[in-house]
Amino acid sequence: MAQLRVTQIKSKISEKQNQRDTLRSLGLKRIGQTVVRPDDKQNRGYVSTVAHLVKVEEID
Repeated sequence: MAQLRVTQIKSKISEKQNQRDTLRSLGLKRIGQTVVRPDDKQNRGYVSTVAHLVKVEEID
């Protein structure tokens, strides 16, 4: 199953509360932190909500 490598590249300061909550749901707490998540609809939705704050790579 494919996975997503999600890296936070911008600060969550001055972002809306739902975007800050989404970053926390993804497991991201600080700039430069990377998490690996399964590639499913839920995580794709999370990523689209905070697309301007993260960098996403697909891995096998």
